[in-house]
Amino acid sequence: MKDDIGHTHFDFAELNERERYKLLIGTVVPRPIALVTTVSRAGQANAGPFSFFNVLTHDPALVAIGVENHADRSFKDTARNIRETGDFTVHIIDTGLVNQMEICAIKFGPEVDELQEAGLANVPGQMVQSPRILAAPAALECRLHTTLEVGPAREIIIGEVLGVFIRRDAVNTDNLHVDQVLMDAVGRLGGFRYTRTQDQFEVRTPTVEEFRKGQEITRD
Repeated sequence: MKDDIGHTHFDFAELNERERYKLLIGTVVPRPIALVTTVSRAGQANAGPFSFFNVLTHDPALVAIGVENHADRSFKDTARNIRETGDFTVHIIDTGLVNQMEICAIKFGPEVDELQEAGLANVPGQMVQSPRILAAPAALECRLHTTLEVGPAREIIIGEVLGVFIRRDAVNTDNLHVDQVLMDAVGRLGGFRYTRTQDQFEVRTPTVEEFRKGQEITRD
């Protein structure tokens, strides 16, 4: 660790796992939250939230979830179920779902249905086996694309989005515009903190011509 012109530099090679984790979750903010539902081979439903999550590309439509498995390298329910069935559903969380999402984060045994514990009404998936949470503003039904083992107990699960459900009042079916205020998505910060997405502003990237014109005006 050293100071460098107003910033403090941390060499990750000199930090332990927990220290790297604290710096990453404190700086990469806000992170979208995926409440992932899966089903085991035996038909047991499971739900768990992940904030190491994002969309990677739209063509093909891929999302990625960073999963930390057990220290003995055995799979947690989400990772195991996705391997067994080949699919999962990612739900976007709004303010009204935060408390129920946290219930799904409790370390229940594999025999427990977190959806039932959290009181989350759901229906069977349309294109996948995983259930869909009705209260979520959006749900992305995904098919397993790739799993990447990046550490002894850590992996990245990449899913191809087969289809998405969006709450009717939040999407314009004519132009496919999604109203992000009505979506009311919640983001993850460091520690136990979250953030809402209601404070929004727009910034449009100018064309080269617009940028050059602006530069000339500024010089005048």
